[in-house]
Amino acid sequence: MLQPKKTKYRRQQKGRMKGNAQRGNQLAFGSFGIKSMETMWLTGPQIEAARIAVTRYMQRQGQVWIRVFPDKPITKKPAEVRMGKGKGSPEGFVAPVTPGRMIIEIEGVSYEIAKEALRLGAQKLPITTKFVVRRDYDSTGQNL
Repeated sequence: MLQPKKTKYRRQQKGRMKGNAQRGNQLAFGSFGIKSMETMWLTGPQIEAARIAVTRYMQRQGQVWIRVFPDKPITKKPAEVRMGKGKGSPEGFVAPVTPGRMIIEIEGVSYEIAKEALRLGAQKLPITTKFVVRRDYDSTGQNL
């Protein structure tokens, strides 16, 4: 499961996720990718499930890049606990994702395989996504 080895602080405030992604919103490594259309927290198991679905369909050909990493600690209080008495204990880690953020990129497979692999990966995620192709991608499989 994806999570940081060590964090400076055990607990973090929720914060607000306004607007569109300013960073990580372009294809940087691969020729194909899926881009987020919604704002949401992605958990480590969700990202891992999407990665496994993509690599299984590609039959270990090509290369996959995961562009988000869950490094924000999330806390929860136990069930049926009264208000107050401090913040809950850390439960897991999430990656805050805003619209336009690239989630997964792949390279080294054909357009059809890439489209289907990323569709299967997107099904594992709780947000709507969009399939994107590099602008200079040629249908023969060569980058111009």
